[in-house]
Amino acid sequence: MVSLKVTNPADGSVIDNVHNSSVVDCLDAVNRAHDAAQMWRETPPRQRAEILRKAFEVMIANKDSLAELITRENGKVLADAQAEVAYAAEFFRWFSEEAVRIDGDYRRAPNGGNWLLVSRQPVGVALLATPWNFPAAMATRKIGPALAAGCTAVLKPAHETPLTALAITKILRDAGLPDGVLNTVVTDQPGVAVDAMLDSGRVRKLSFTGSTRVGSILIAQAAKRVINCSMELGGNAPLIVFEDADLDVAIDGAMIAKMRNGGAACTAANRLFVHENIYEEFAARFTERMASLRIGNGLDSGTNLGPLVSSAQQERVASLVADAVTDGATIACGGKKASSVQCGYEATVLVDVPLNARILNEEVFGPVAPLIRFTDTDEVIAHSNSVEHGLVSYVFTRDIGKGMRVAEALETGMVGLNRGLVSDPSAPFGGVKASGIGREGGHDGLLAFLETKYVAGNW
Repeated sequence: MVSLKVTNPADGSVIDNVHNSSVVDCLDAVNRAHDAAQMWRETPPRQRAEILRKAFEVMIANKDSLAELITRENGKVLADAQAEVAYAAEFFRWFSEEAVRIDGDYRRAPNGGNWLLVSRQPVGVALLATPWNFPAAMATRKIGPALAAGCTAVLKPAHETPLTALAITKILRDAGLPDGVLNTVVTDQPGVAVDAMLDSGRVRKLSFTGSTRVGSILIAQAAKRVINCSMELGGNAPLIVFEDADLDVAIDGAMIAKMRNGGAACTAANRLFVHENIYEEFAARFTERMASLRIGNGLDSGTNLGPLVSSAQQERVASLVADAVTDGATIACGGKKASSVQCGYEATVLVDVPLNARILNEEVFGPVAPLIRFTDTDEVIAHSNSVEHGLVSYVFTRDIGKGMRVAEALETGMVGLNRGLVSDPSAPFGGVKASGIGREGGHDGLLAFLETKYVAGNW
């Protein structure tokens, strides 16, 4: 059996070995999901709901051990991992409640000639592809609605962080999920494997979270079979601090928006626009907070910034910072690889970053905060909207009317108004432009795995 080593990015130690699924293995998983599809779609919604609810309870009961597993394979600090487990479990609870609320419609045709009956049915076998940065939450955010809707699924987690996905799969089986309903495959050749699964003719839904580059490739592959797609792709979030903002609230919010998950989040604030009249004070106080973060192994007490997931990501972050300095930015704190932990990068603040800097036009996915001065509202909105991504933005102002007007003008699917956190299982998560297609979470997340059927008749 060919196996994959799963390593801890903090020290390079091997945590475990998992089966490296071949293309044949992946196609077998699709076939198992296909064979179980009729049985699962006919399972009463309440029964599907109870399985998800039990899985939620088991996840919460095992919160500490799951969090430790996430930290070991992902690198994030234990507090972030614990928060992720709680967040991830909520998707099972939310969609256990949504499973029994699959709606329909029945009404008379306007001309009185017939009746219109609208129902919703599971879309079919779903391929769920998840990234490494939130190995629990990105899995449950897809598994929950897929199972609630009556779809069977193949889960393909990132090969860097497969252990959490495998643990969640076991939890669902222990909760009573029948064989074949959820099939998890781990492969170090994701492109070839996903292409084969999409081309099998049995996958009817693709739900992917990851980079815009990979997402666009998958959309093209799915187009060959006209496969229903949900895409949660990259972000390049602006965070705007107006002159009248409460600085305490803004700095707290900026720390969450930038440093949640060590900056490795698609929702991370990547461009911090601060009004000229408060720029110096904000920069000084924010830099002090960033400089106080202690980097190390995520399991160590007192650590509040873990390593990046790989040396390749560490090199990429270092390159973005180096280019920004060449372009004219100044390092206020950090700006270098950490010596205390493998794959680590110090919490970094860059001030007076020019608008043409590469770091402002690419998703950083690391603990680096570029600060930009602004004076005019229309200009800062234009700069915020000038990138290809449109996932989330953050606005800080005491004037709620102005905040709402700016929120309306920003080209993003989500806005945090005086908040540095927008994620909620009951809310529709997703972006516009190159940040994706569709929404996850909320009732929208359930609808993503349902097809609408309309029957016209006389009765």
